[in-house]
Amino acid sequence: MKPSFAVLALLLAPPAHADDTHWLGWPIDCSLGESCFLLNYLDADPGPGAQDFTCGPLSYDGHKGTDIALPTFAEMRAGVAVLAAAPGVVRGTRDGMPDLGLDATPPDQLAGEECGNGVVLDHGNGWETQYCHLREGSVTVTQGETVEAGQVLGLVGLSGKTQYPHVHLSVRRDGREIDPFDSDGARSCGSDDGPGDDLWAAPPAYDAGAIVATGFADAVPDYAAVKDGTAGRDNLAADAPALVGWALIHGGRPGDVVTLTLTAPDGSDYSRTEDTLTKAQALLMRAGGRKRPADGWARGDWRVTVELKRGGTLLDTASGTARVGG
Repeated sequence: MKPSFAVLALLLAPPAHADDTHWLGWPIDCSLGESCFLLNYLDADPGPGAQDFTCGPLSYDGHKGTDIALPTFAEMRAGVAVLAAAPGVVRGTRDGMPDLGLDATPPDQLAGEECGNGVVLDHGNGWETQYCHLREGSVTVTQGETVEAGQVLGLVGLSGKTQYPHVHLSVRRDGREIDPFDSDGARSCGSDDGPGDDLWAAPPAYDAGAIVATGFADAVPDYAAVKDGTAGRDNLAADAPALVGWALIHGGRPGDVVTLTLTAPDGSDYSRTEDTLTKAQALLMRAGGRKRPADGWARGDWRVTVELKRGGTLLDTASGTARVGG
């Protein structure tokens, strides 16, 4: 498709839906909360600010879809399929844009093509879905082709206006963006108002923020390495200069408390780092640990445990291990 996802005529009529809720399948081959997470929701605020459908901060101004992200770039390189969320007919495709993301793609290449490589499907009855930021060379369908629900459309990539590997799913009815978590637009601030107005066939719970990944390193890791998936060390030398536990977190809010605890091989808590967040962040990293003691590290399996608390309530916890000294 060049230069944009335009309406194409004379296509085969796609199947219509029996109703207008609970028809949308999961658009990516991953398990939510395990191998992927919800990075951003559709912006439900009509003004210059941004709010998700619960009046929470998990969106940005003018965001027109749902972003389902991979934990790190390593999963993107391994290959994760983008799937048709429902049966339909391919209205248009684009491929050939490089996987460089917002920061490295020349602005003139992004103009009008912010979606990057992608696919638009017509589902009948005025409904269509759009899948953005696919990997260069991965689009597997062609204009006019009829596809089944769950059929592979391509792979998650970094093409277009993006800074992290994810698929952006837009759902439209007669050209108007619809939130698949809140199709009637009747927001319930502070919580999801229930699955009755969801488009999802299997409605996922609202993801208010969570720990994406955690691990060990022998120094405070570079944030880019954490996001890349190359920061973690499974084995560390007994004379490593430091033992540092780290965590990649999404959906942080002001007042959230992140606690990292290092546990020695004998089961004792060796160090504890606590940090209170001061601003909302879609993604963030926190790390904590100690420098090597004079007699070196105790040999064996060390554990890092990460807790994310909000308002005094545990929101998520995760842990990781590393073998020290062979």
